[in-house]
Amino acid sequence: MVLEDAIDKLGRAFPNLNWSFVPENIRETDEIMSYWPGEADDDVMVCVLKARSMNEVFHRQDFFFLNFAYRQDYQALSARSDNLLTIKENDCYIGQPFSGYAIRGESAEDIVIIGVLIQKDAFFREYLSALAVDNSMFHFFLDPRTDYFSENMIHLTFDGCHPVRKLLELMVLEYADRNEDTQNVLKPMTLTLLMYVAREYRKTSFQSDGGSLSDQIIRFISEHSDKATLGMIASHFSYHPNYISALLRQETGRTFSDILLEQRMDRALALLQGTNLSVEEVSAMVGYNNTSNFYRAFRAYYHASPRGYAQ
Repeated sequence: MVLEDAIDKLGRAFPNLNWSFVPENIRETDEIMSYWPGEADDDVMVCVLKARSMNEVFHRQDFFFLNFAYRQDYQALSARSDNLLTIKENDCYIGQPFSGYAIRGESAEDIVIIGVLIQKDAFFREYLSALAVDNSMFHFFLDPRTDYFSENMIHLTFDGCHPVRKLLELMVLEYADRNEDTQNVLKPMTLTLLMYVAREYRKTSFQSDGGSLSDQIIRFISEHSDKATLGMIASHFSYHPNYISALLRQETGRTFSDILLEQRMDRALALLQGTNLSVEEVSAMVGYNNTSNFYRAFRAYYHASPRGYAQ
């Protein structure tokens, strides 16, 4: 199947998907919800919205989604800013479960949006650990476990030659001609897609945040808290380890070890409270090769056992 045929096929199928909206029953509001429109056993869906006029009803949904403006621009009504955001061609908009959203668009030519939908449980089970490098992105994806309706979204811009575009095309081709192993094929593609997104997010966040050298060092520790060492930081920023150590103590009042421990414990607690990962899995994710050392560090920091504090 050629790409245009696959786009057309998924575009024709889009209106027939189960997009039924029902009253939201988590809070007492008059808002409506959209639930998983695909097969219950599928972890990932790929869909194509193709139209010249789009005026979607404002709603919330119970899954993660990434919408990519494949052709033409469109607008997204975001509850977080209560504003219409312009999503330009090659931009992507990433929404959490329960975030408010609606698509708007008018064009003389077809607007084409490629959407990748991921079930919540599958996301936390399969993809969260690979995206945990950036602390803010880590919490963006983990927040729906502990804070319904957190109203967060990510809006990123890619150039027309970025691998994300090519990867989405491959996912469209695969999903339009589904086979019994399609979910197995989509799993590594989805992981790669999300890792590209995480890389772009880190790049954008780092450029926009800037800050002093100590701010940049703390951000680096956050992004590499599972394996950061003073020597690694010194090499990355081209300073002597003693200078890095003295700078952090002078400007933050804390040692490198204090900052690293804080980052690890914050991430460990979020994982324990927000996922079904075992203590052993959490221990490895935050940088402890020995689970006993993790238990001791956690108890010393929070004055409770990992499971005891998180419950």
